[in-house]
This record gives sequence, structure tokens and C-alpha cells, in this order.
Amino acid sequence: MRKGVLFGRLIIAVFSILLALVILAPPLWLFISSIADLKELLAIPLRWIPKNPSFARYGGILFSQGPESEFRRIMGNSLYVALFVTIICVVLGSLSAYAFSRLRFPGKDKVLFVLLFSYMLPPIAFIIPLYQTFSGLRMLDTRGALILTYSAILTPFVIWMMRTYFDTIPRDLEDAAKIDGCTPLGTLLRVIFPLSLPGVVATLLFAFLMSWEEFFIALILTSTPQAKTIPVAIAEFSGRHSIDFGMMATGGILAALPPVFIAFVFQKYIVGGLLSGAVKG
Repeated sequence: MRKGVLFGRLIIAVFSILLALVILAPPLWLFISSIADLKELLAIPLRWIPKNPSFARYGGILFSQGPESEFRRIMGNSLYVALFVTIICVVLGSLSAYAFSRLRFPGKDKVLFVLLFSYMLPPIAFIIPLYQTFSGLRMLDTRGALILTYSAILTPFVIWMMRTYFDTIPRDLEDAAKIDGCTPLGTLLRVIFPLSLPGVVATLLFAFLMSWEEFFIALILTSTPQAKTIPVAIAEFSGRHSIDFGMMATGGILAALPPVFIAFVFQKYIVGGLLSGAVKG
């Protein structure tokens, strides 16, 4: 019996190691590519460990005043857009989700499905009228255009997620808060939000990631470093006649740092939010 248990644990350990290697291999190779010389990246056979690793690309992006400094400005654009979109979506989406969760009115379910349908529309379906609208408003190549667009797209998603979390909170707690003299807004801020904090943080992270990594809309609506975001900048390292694999890898590593940092800091709330949103009642 004991041998069978040990064998089972050994199998689990082996498959766990294999799974970890599969998951960690792409980011590890991305990092190796960012510090390797271009000749080593193109060498045949492939060299897994660079002979002369260098962090010059990171220094050029983060500290130089040359052409690489544009990527630093673009990183600022992505952070600016993602933060504003996250704040707008979480505030508006939470208030709307609370209303859909607690209020009763005709057609509520139909409105929710319309919101979900609007979120499921592919960007190619509305990018042309969107471009014409922002062109008429003289908002092309601005961060404001991206903020408005992403907020409009992601708010329905936030409403659906937050409504699920609010549905898990007993109404008796709100009744007790009303007896103590809380207004509906006070109940939301003092009772509902603290209890649904894991769900709020999980939703916040998802909204941040979706706005941080969006490519197609940013590609169409922006054209200069004044408003470009990181996905567009990384794609531009691939030219018509050459591809700078090293800079693409460096940009990919830098682009991954903020989401990884946020996930690491708020991992407890993220796991709790995913679990609480999966169970209703």
C-alpha cells in the first residue's frame, strides 16, 4: 500500500515538473533572447545559453536619450491608459452591477444579455465608424480615444463579473445596514465593497490586463509615440526587411513586468475572487 502511495506521489511530482517546464520555458527563452547577441539568436544550431550576455537593450530603453527612449514613453502611455480604463470600468461597472444585482425592473435580464452581446462583438465590426467618429472629433492619435474606447468595451464585462460577486452576498447584511441608517450608496461602500474585495481586485486585474495588452484598436487609432501602446511598439520591431528579435524580446519582458507584479502582490485576493465568483449562494 505504501509503495503505491509513494509511486503515485512520484508520478505527480514528475508531471508537476514537466508542467512547470512547459509554462516557464517561453518566458525564460524570451529573457535569454533579450540578453543575447543577434548573431547568437540566428545561429544554427541554436544556442540556449549566450556566450556574451548583455543588458544593453534594457539600458537603452530605460535610461538612454536615443531612439530607444521612445519605447519608454510608450510604456508610460500604456500605463496611463490602463490605469484610467481600470478606474473608470471598476467604478462604473461596480455601481451598475450592484443595481442589476439588487434592483428589480422589467427587462433586466434582456439588458444584461445586450451588454454581454456588445462585449462579444469583434473590434473589426465597429473599428471603421469608430475611426470616423474620432477623426471628426480630432481625437485620433490620442490617449483619450483609447481610454474612451476601452472603457466602453470593458465596462459590460466588469458588470457581468461584479454582478456575480454581489449575488453571493446575503441581502440580510444590507437590511441590517439600512436599519442602522445607511443609505444605498453607504451600504455599497461600507458593507458590499469590503465583503466583495477579492472579486473587485480580480476584476480590476482583468480590466487592467485587457487594456494593457490590446493591439488592434491601438494600431488603428494611434500613429506616433505620443499615444502608441506597448503591443503596437513591439510589433514595429518587425520591419519589412528585418526583424529585431532582441528588442522584441526586451519589450516583451518589460511589458510583462507590471501585470506580473500586480498578480504577485494581489494573488491572495485574485484566488479568493475567482473562487467566490464560481459559487453562488
